[in-house]
Amino acid sequence: MTTAPMSGRKAQAARNDELILEAAREVFTADPGAPIAAVAERAGVGISALYRRYASKDALLQKLCGDGLKRYIACAEKALADHGDPWESFATFMRDLVDADTSSLTIALAGTFTPTAELYTDARRAEELGTRVHERTIEAGVLRADVSAADISLIFEELASVKLGDHDRTMQIRHRHLAMILDGLRLPPNTRPLPGPAPDASELAARWTP
Repeated sequence: MTTAPMSGRKAQAARNDELILEAAREVFTADPGAPIAAVAERAGVGISALYRRYASKDALLQKLCGDGLKRYIACAEKALADHGDPWESFATFMRDLVDADTSSLTIALAGTFTPTAELYTDARRAEELGTRVHERTIEAGVLRADVSAADISLIFEELASVKLGDHDRTMQIRHRHLAMILDGLRLPPNTRPLPGPAPDASELAARWTP
């Protein structure tokens, strides 16, 4: 079954929405306090066109974070469906999430807007799937047992803070550093214990309370 092509008006609306979300991500990761008018200007659309799609800045932030959670969920589901080499499955999961760059939104937007019930549901699903990926890799004996799922979440935030040159160069450096980190996460003999207690999920979740 083929999908009927959208009319010119619908196609333009879809294109505008794509431009708005791309611009919103750029604007709000750079400055979470920026006005919504800055998004319209970056996207090259009228403010009325933006407000027809998103009634408020909160609604736009909710959409951005919802899309980010769905990307995370898709990466985790892909990893869990991979029953090949346990380490390669985990390493691919990590690389996929660096490419998805959902943590840039976490760093910039945590606690700046009111999450919806749907966002809470997706966040619980994302946490559940991420924990399953983590536990499966531990059980396979290829990931350090003293690394928590929350440790993994913070690794993504640390990598998201790396910004060097343009987007392509930034992603190149992030993947270079991810490769270094993965070498440290893989279970070798005579591994030294990590200092201090591991962060837990409640510490990460607390940042989303406005």
